[in-house]
Amino acid sequence: MYGVIRVLQIRIPIWLTVPLFLVTLIGGISSGVWLGVWLSNPKTTVACPETTEICDQFAVFWEVWQLARERYVDSTAADPDRMIEGAIDGMLATLGDEGHTRFLSATEAKIWQESLSGAFEGIGIYIGKRDGMLLVLALIEGSPAALSGLQAGDRIITVDGHPVEGWSIDDLVARVRGPAGTSVTLEVNRRDAGLLRFTITRAKITVPSVSWALLPDQIALIRITSFDEQAVDGLRTALAEAKAAGAERLILDLRNNPGGLLSVLLKVAGEFLPAETPVLIERSRDGSQRVNTTRTAGIAQDMPLVVLINSGSASAAEILAGALQDAGRAVLVGETTVGTGTVLTPFRLANGAQLLLGTQEWRTPTGRQIRGKGITPDRIVGQPLEAPIVTPSEVRNLSAAELANIGDVQLLAAIDVFHEH
Repeated sequence: MYGVIRVLQIRIPIWLTVPLFLVTLIGGISSGVWLGVWLSNPKTTVACPETTEICDQFAVFWEVWQLARERYVDSTAADPDRMIEGAIDGMLATLGDEGHTRFLSATEAKIWQESLSGAFEGIGIYIGKRDGMLLVLALIEGSPAALSGLQAGDRIITVDGHPVEGWSIDDLVARVRGPAGTSVTLEVNRRDAGLLRFTITRAKITVPSVSWALLPDQIALIRITSFDEQAVDGLRTALAEAKAAGAERLILDLRNNPGGLLSVLLKVAGEFLPAETPVLIERSRDGSQRVNTTRTAGIAQDMPLVVLINSGSASAAEILAGALQDAGRAVLVGETTVGTGTVLTPFRLANGAQLLLGTQEWRTPTGRQIRGKGITPDRIVGQPLEAPIVTPSEVRNLSAAELANIGDVQLLAAIDVFHEH
């Protein structure tokens, strides 16, 4: 799964039901997207909007285009659709908003829109990139991937026979996602087991964005996988149930969370911060600023809090972590986050495609820049490549001794924070 303040690299979450970099944006629609966002009207033809000098420079582009189309040795490789998308991707890459501002084909745009509902068609895995390798980070409980025997930590080698070397997370997601009832074959390299092959039938998967478990010593572990439409009610239910079960302290797990809706982020922050507390600052290109605050105070105002983040925490997840850190409300444990610090506005293009463009920048309440820097935890704890990121369902009902042997070193470090006081 992947995830909408988003996006993007381990990124982004995006669950392969929606990439763990299914990048969620913040603002209104996805990791970094305005609520009530303005979508531009599609246009079939557009006159050159730049100066005569810049427009004349496009002559070079068309010269290269024509030569590639007519003279390249492999005529089938000079596919116009791929060339157009490649040109657009290259242009957007020069903006420096890697993993966030991006072009979506009509198919990718449809997937992105579906990600906001929390229901997807795919195999049900979270993926990420570590040391240049595409890995299975976690599996959705009961998903086709989980039932197939695929495991967290598996390194993905091929998809339907195509080597994944050089692929981005989005490239992998595009290959693995697909209609329910169809199948995809993954070849993976597993530690101590070598090369394995799994053919998995895709299905429709509804993913709860919030889950929780009561750990020993009255500690509640609450995991938010995406700031989608379900997250607010899910979090409030989890907090109420945790408190009723005797929880006195909280660990909020935002690892591999790709982001989500701005409106959802502010409500989630309100469960931990007083009303009218600044959560983020939005800066426009003209230098003007807007401070977004919590609306109301929720039920977890006074519970000691530790937040888990990693290099897959993006957009809304970064903003929430930064706001809690600035307010002195939580101790952050884990790894520096992605650094996706722009508010994405979606623009509808011809043929159903969309441009997700960073039109504003967000900063933490104290003015810290997130874009390109990320949020650095108070306690840096690296997760070994083979170590699992466990879910609440996997640690529910474990004793303290059993919990100590789960291998999730970041979670154990978060628990240790409470034991120090």
